Amino acid sequence: MSNGPHAKLAELGLTLPDVVPPVASYVPAVQSGQHVYVSGQLPMAEGKLLATGKVGAGVSADQAKDLAQRCALNAMAAVDSLVGLENVIKIVKLTGFVASAPGFTGQPGVINGASDLFGAVFGEAGRHARSAVGVSELPLDSPVEVEVIVEVA
Repeated sequence: MSNGPHAKLAELGLTLPDVVPPVASYVPAVQSGQHVYVSGQLPMAEGKLLATGKVGAGVSADQAKDLAQRCALNAMAAVDSLVGLENVIKIVKLTGFVASAPGFTGQPGVINGASDLFGAVFGEAGRHARSAVGVSELPLDSPVEVEVIVEVA
């Protein structure tokens, strides 16, 4: 599968991390019919949040975009562990939350970090409907959180 999602990740210099353990009472992902619903993913790596704070005050938009990419990578790990990335037919919907400082309105650019990664890994199947929402607080003081709905074979 030289053109599969794992190969695309390798081309990008990325590997799937371990699935991030839930920080509360939920599971990382659930399959219902032909859809996988991925719980909100924070920018965690090796059990640690990569940054804290508000975007636009302490966390730059560029840094937050990279954090959103990490959220998407964590979401892919959850999908892979449940059904395998090779079974992804379509990234259907991405919802991105950005802990925003007052006056920060660049949420769409931040969440492009996740959207762009899905596009790079899945091509046309990675194009999705999306919301990018500014919020006052996120769990653990995370700057970003991403949740995804994926259609699978």
